[in-house]
Amino acid sequence: MLRYVFAACLAGALSFGAEAQEISKDSSRAPSGAYALDAAHSQVLFSIAHMGLTDYYGRFDKLSGTLNFDANQPEKSATNVTIAMDSVDTPSGGLNDELKSAHVFSVAQFPTATFKSTSVERTGADTGRVSGDLTIKGVTKPVTLDVVFRGGEQDPLKSGYALGFRGTATIKRTDFGLTGMIWEPFVGDDVTLVIEAMFEQEKE
Repeated sequence: MLRYVFAACLAGALSFGAEAQEISKDSSRAPSGAYALDAAHSQVLFSIAHMGLTDYYGRFDKLSGTLNFDANQPEKSATNVTIAMDSVDTPSGGLNDELKSAHVFSVAQFPTATFKSTSVERTGADTGRVSGDLTIKGVTKPVTLDVVFRGGEQDPLKSGYALGFRGTATIKRTDFGLTGMIWEPFVGDDVTLVIEAMFEQEKE
């Protein structure tokens, strides 16, 4: 009896895996409309040069956002993303506290950072540039993300369609007033951002 139960579970797992791998990189196959950021499967990573010897990495763990997706004309799509700045996460608990303090991100005064797209340019079958306004610590600057469409599929765990994107950009921390820290001489000005974003189709 046990082996039949095991066989049934294995067959179900293989079937589930096959469905989960039906990913399409053809954006025209995805449903147009409103999508919500899947916060449990999205994150913003950042890195900055440390003493010119290594790159130091961190991330933000709490995100929310929307995507208005146009499958036939992706360049007409638009997205807004909000980052909870108190979710900053690095290997150092002490640094996390300092980054949240008034000396750096001032999360008590500026609890969120936002990115609001202003234009989308398609550069290839699955690539594009998304330009928009990035606001950190009350300072807004234009930023352009190089974006790769990772694909879309019917989410096997939910009833809607899911889309995946990776965006990268380099910004200067001094542009956003992130200066004056005691350790500033030991870090670079350029900050590399990597955004892994998964969007779930909103139910009507």
